[in-house]
Amino acid sequence: MLQMMYPDEYVESTYRIDFQILYQKGYRGILFDIDNTLVPHGAPADDKAIELFRKLKKIGFQTCLISNNKEPRVKSFCDQVDSKYIYKAGKPLPKGYLEGMDKMRTNQNNTLFVGDQIFTDVLGAKRADLYTILVKPIHPKEEIQIVLKRYLEKIVLFFYFRHQKKKRVEK
Repeated sequence: MLQMMYPDEYVESTYRIDFQILYQKGYRGILFDIDNTLVPHGAPADDKAIELFRKLKKIGFQTCLISNNKEPRVKSFCDQVDSKYIYKAGKPLPKGYLEGMDKMRTNQNNTLFVGDQIFTDVLGAKRADLYTILVKPIHPKEEIQIVLKRYLEKIVLFFYFRHQKKKRVEK
């Protein structure tokens, strides 16, 4: 049961992911969460995010941001980074992820997801049968409902790291 919430990778930051290697592995589309994955919660796109999306386009990736936020927040961010988007995505339901792939013209085999929350981002991506990369939240300031979920995430991460360690030992 918990394994449905385990990411395929856990990385310190979105900005430390080697996207070139992922492209070489055959991935062509990336679905991103916005808040605390690319920028602090509610922040506009910064130079770092804008440069990342330029780099991704240069590599050859299609991108789509999927968020449970309302359209004004999502659209303004996506206009800055020049990306497709899905707002009010209904994460962790798979519908938003599938719509994002449709917009990018990709599929489950060549699309990956990057986000900072287990119970919305990772769970939804897993339900959509996507490769998932969980990143640490950029900033600790979050809405109360997210702060409460972070305590439960610590339990899942405890078992995730234990599972990863066991897998390394078995190899």
